[in-house]
Amino acid sequence: MTTAAPEAPGSFAPAPGAAPMGRMITAQTAMETRMLLRNGEQLTVTMVIPLALLAMFSLEPIVSVGGGSRIDFLAPGIIALAVMSTAFTSQAIATGFERRYGVLKRLGAEPLSRVGLISAKTISVILIELLQAVLITAVALGLGWHPHARGLAFLTVPLLVLAGTAAFSGLALLMAGTLRAEATLALANLIYIALLGLGGVVFPLSKFPAAAHPYLTLLPTGALATGLRAVLASAAGVPVRDLIVLVVWAVLGIGLAARTFRWE
Repeated sequence: MTTAAPEAPGSFAPAPGAAPMGRMITAQTAMETRMLLRNGEQLTVTMVIPLALLAMFSLEPIVSVGGGSRIDFLAPGIIALAVMSTAFTSQAIATGFERRYGVLKRLGAEPLSRVGLISAKTISVILIELLQAVLITAVALGLGWHPHARGLAFLTVPLLVLAGTAAFSGLALLMAGTLRAEATLALANLIYIALLGLGGVVFPLSKFPAAAHPYLTLLPTGALATGLRAVLASAAGVPVRDLIVLVVWAVLGIGLAARTFRWE
């Protein structure tokens, strides 16, 4: 009977088992972010369109909107559009096609759990949104934006953006997990265009019939744009109503997505 020789001091024997969850989520987040930044179509939706709209509509021959300058009205709406672009449109389309091609099914067999995968996707979305916020703010300031906000805005704006991200992410996963990839692509783009026009992004909600105004503010884009504009253009406090609307959308979207999402 022989026995295995003891390992020499300082030798590095392989340690079987999965990497720590934090390390796996970090690696997956990095991959998700790289994939998004390398995808020309998604990059157009998340970066190019919001910045182009900001530049074009700020040059309209409109002196003021609601007592403020055009760019003061437009910048918060474009931030809301950027959140929708990344958390909803881009994520719905990407997840839909990952599901169609079996990427999610294969990832489900990896040590990274579904919770870890969703966490990585969420962190990736937030990182892209931070990049968008920096670019949009820089361009808006260059176009003459002068935010009128209280010190509380440093807490209120991130809170609104996080609530909006949760709301749009829930809706994106709901669509991507229940519809075919082609249907998700078509519907996500259609909703993007509809909310761009009806969500108070580039046009004031007051331009619509008075009877429709209360319903438009209940849309996630309308609530996010209205809330951000109240904080950044009117120096308001916490826009409780808009925040509640976003939280309700988030709870409904994430709750339904968790129940109906099909991974294959």
